[in-house]
Amino acid sequence: MDVDKVICESQQVSEAVERIADAVINDFCQAGKTEEFALVGLFKQGVPLSCRIAEIIEKKCNIKVPLAALDISMYRDDFGLRSALPLINETVIPFDMDMTNIILVDDVLSTGRTIRAALDAVTDYGRPSLIKLAVLVDRGNVEYPIRADYVGINMQVAEDLKIKVEFTENDGVDRISQIKWKK
Repeated sequence: MDVDKVICESQQVSEAVERIADAVINDFCQAGKTEEFALVGLFKQGVPLSCRIAEIIEKKCNIKVPLAALDISMYRDDFGLRSALPLINETVIPFDMDMTNIILVDDVLSTGRTIRAALDAVTDYGRPSLIKLAVLVDRGNVEYPIRADYVGINMQVAEDLKIKVEFTENDGVDRISQIKWKK
């Protein structure tokens, strides 16, 4: 997959992450009232995104947000349809999910299928009191009745295009691109 068009460079990515963190702060860290919550990053790109959001919240509110990393590969509805086996990452949840306010974090909300799988996975680990969704990019075209509560960038993207998010932690660069892609 070659990059067809760069949509956002490093500065715009940072600004979008900051918007997400500020919205979370607005909901959970109001003056005099701080609700406990945790960020659950979905592999692959939701993990560094959740870490960045947590860093901003800690810096602005002096709150250490619990972090988890969730692999949803085995929960996907296309698991048996893929030609190659997925790379399985270790799910790490260092806190009790029961009665916890959870914010799922992913890079792109596309069809909603990944988030549906994440909801199944989360409920296998416990029964959170609240689940919200934060995404860097909401590209429209959802197939499931799923919406993001916190969005860095909203855009409408044709169905034959894929949004690719790159983070320095995994890819050596912060960038959002659009790529021609056929389902």
